[in-house]
Amino acid sequence: MRQRDVVKALLDSYGRTFTQEADIRLRDTPQPLYQLLVLSLLLSARIRSGTAIDAARTLIDAGMRDPRRMAAATWQERVDALGRGGYRRYDERTATQLGDGAELVTREWRGDLRRLRAEADGDVQALRRLLRRVPGIGPTGADIFLREAQDLWPEAAPYLDEKALQGARRLGLPAAPDALARLAGDSGTAVFAAALVRAALDKKVADEVVRTADAEAE
Repeated sequence: MRQRDVVKALLDSYGRTFTQEADIRLRDTPQPLYQLLVLSLLLSARIRSGTAIDAARTLIDAGMRDPRRMAAATWQERVDALGRGGYRRYDERTATQLGDGAELVTREWRGDLRRLRAEADGDVQALRRLLRRVPGIGPTGADIFLREAQDLWPEAAPYLDEKALQGARRLGLPAAPDALARLAGDSGTAVFAAALVRAALDKKVADEVVRTADAEAE
């Protein structure tokens, strides 16, 4: 029963995906999937998640919301947008990666990541390999993308990567993906996985959730 209490406390306070926090309305259509790819690239750097989310919003607000517009923007326009979002430490390299990645997505999949999915043909490891062809998307970025997209692309589910499992261990939850997926219930595995990642990234989050669960159990 305590595990259920912990999950409830976690989801009540942190039950939102990183995509939702970035104001991306994720659907299985080209534009939001591309925006998730950009967010995944930004989140995979050694930088605060809040800063990466702000930078993703700023890029979208500046009109760079699909690969065609991202590629059409100048390198300096991308740098400036990243800077306005607070993403200054890696802005120049990231601006180059975003431009190169937009061109690759356009060339290889005609700007539609659903074609990447079709190419993988249900193989999750193939999905990861194809995502990693995009400049700036390494193992961490591919994990982030699939973790956030798993409710749309169920062949990837349950996608609970090492960072999510780290959060589960910190909360005293089972560190087996199938067991965790059962605990997610109707919230969806993507939401639950994102909440677990927040517990992994910040011990204060995990401590707060455990205290809340213990108090509600009394």
